[in-house]
Amino acid sequence: MMKITLIRHTTPDVPKGTCYGQTDVALKGTFEEEAAITAQNLKRMSFDKVYTSPLTRCVKLATYCGYPDAEQNDQLKEMNFGDWEMIPLKELKNPTAEEFYKNYLTYQIPHGESFQMIYARVSNFLDQLKQKRYKSVAIFSHGGVLRCAEIYAGHIKLEHAIEYLTPFGGIIQIDI
Repeated sequence: MMKITLIRHTTPDVPKGTCYGQTDVALKGTFEEEAAITAQNLKRMSFDKVYTSPLTRCVKLATYCGYPDAEQNDQLKEMNFGDWEMIPLKELKNPTAEEFYKNYLTYQIPHGESFQMIYARVSNFLDQLKQKRYKSVAIFSHGGVLRCAEIYAGHIKLEHAIEYLTPFGGIIQIDI
């Protein structure tokens, strides 16, 4: 059994409701405050291995928390919003956006991913991780990746994924 601690990045500096996915966005000016709380919550934990999404918002938090050498892995990136990157959701009032809301699990955003695609990517990473002999692993990543990990671990059901989102700087744990 391997204990995995998943840490969501702190608050990005983008307007609320914007699809920022794999865009490498800046963090809010509250980064230090938020990161200090996350670091404090991780203080009593030790890890055999630490991974991070290569996006700056995750690398910066991993570094702040004492893991500047965390291994970067592209499979830990947020969902790719393709043509919708950096567009506010409220501006997506068209038939394709409506289709996404009705079938978010399977609808592939133009030039991007569907939720099932990100789930497959994260599951592949976790399947590979299970082959390692680590007892405790930390992963600095994104809300979508954390959702996928919780589904993988059986904490939430795939069809209810949209209802769960770890807060910025939040920490969850799963066993695989």
